[in-house]
Amino acid sequence: MDAEAEYNNRSLVPESGTIIAGWARDAAAFREAWGEKDLGLAYGAGERERLDLFRPGPGMDWPVALFIHGGYWQALDRSFVSHCARGLLAQGVAVAIPSYDLCPGVPLRRIIKQMRAAVGLLHRRGVQRLLATGHSAGGHLTAWLMATDWAALGLPPGLVPAGLPISGVFELAPLLPTSIARGLGLDAAEAAALSPALLPAPAGAHLHALVGGAESGEFRRQTRDFAAHWGGRAEELPGLNHFTVLDPLADPGSALVARAARMARQIRDRGSASCPCCG
Repeated sequence: MDAEAEYNNRSLVPESGTIIAGWARDAAAFREAWGEKDLGLAYGAGERERLDLFRPGPGMDWPVALFIHGGYWQALDRSFVSHCARGLLAQGVAVAIPSYDLCPGVPLRRIIKQMRAAVGLLHRRGVQRLLATGHSAGGHLTAWLMATDWAALGLPPGLVPAGLPISGVFELAPLLPTSIARGLGLDAAEAAALSPALLPAPAGAHLHALVGGAESGEFRRQTRDFAAHWGGRAEELPGLNHFTVLDPLADPGSALVARAARMARQIRDRGSASCPCCG
């Protein structure tokens, strides 16, 4: 396997720079236009330890989803993906979008802790349970939130009972021979320790993992294998690459938004016995 060819998405999609620039424009326009929002809420002391919270209307009496941006833990921030909240907001789901510090400035373990702190902030603001979702590196972080022992952190167990990772990286060892790994500072032991695919499935958690049908074979394999290991479902979105796979999130009528909204609504009800991925 040519790991560089499989995992270097910007090389695989030559127009990726143009797509990302379009994200930035769309995200800025969305933030300007959307009225019900709290921008730059601090979940930690660091400059990047902030999240933007978008609500369908006043107050916090809404199902909530946390959307985590990608960038191989080394690029981007929340300002590039604000528009990804549009679809869920139209379906009555509030969306929190955090930034986090980037490798190599901090180790990957630190980023995982930051995403847990972001969830802690939302809990302090009244959120009892939430749906985690995220793109690429954000998919990896989504899985870690699902696997977190929240009670050990003084928070309610089952705080993140469901996840919808999009084009996630769940096994880190395949990245080690690539240019992507240089900024991550991982050796084989740390890559294994930080791979959700090597963890047991969290008890009671519901997983629906998505990937673009036009993505590399390795991204599609990782999604299939991880979903099978955790007893979840895997779905390929036909014709979408690693960047266009986010397009459906901005469309209130997309099947992806419908599924995510259903998951967020169902997990909000602690008494629900149905699977939010399948219902």
